[in-house]
Amino acid sequence: MTTLQPSLLLRRALLADGLVGVLTAVHLLLLADGLSAFTELPRQLLLGSGLALLPLAAWLIWLAKRETLSRLVVWTVLALNALWLIDSLLLLLSGWVAPNLFGYALVIGQAVVVLVFIELELLGLKRSAVIPGSFAQVSGGTQ
Repeated sequence: MTTLQPSLLLRRALLADGLVGVLTAVHLLLLADGLSAFTELPRQLLLGSGLALLPLAAWLIWLAKRETLSRLVVWTVLALNALWLIDSLLLLLSGWVAPNLFGYALVIGQAVVVLVFIELELLGLKRSAVIPGSFAQVSGGTQ
């Protein structure tokens, strides 16, 4: 497994992603009733999204404070963000919900924010330094 010295950009992107996640989760959990009425998105969807975001956001904040990170962990963050983005768009295209214009704006707006975090984290990953000797042995060779 490759271990990285995360770049300042990667640390800041992970921290910002986590903090925005916490704020979004709290917003969704505390204001689910009002947001549901305003956006015509199901209350249970908003509550479930908020509950799902809390542990993810806490993990991102914890990762941002680490001295080293596994490249695999960073790719896991990117994959989870990509999954959130894809699921958000599928939600709107699937017909499972029937939001009003404000509901579409909320879902698309948060998807754009997630896309920005994906880009920043990718760029931060590219700027991160590999720690020498951190490659795992695979079938007698190195990665």
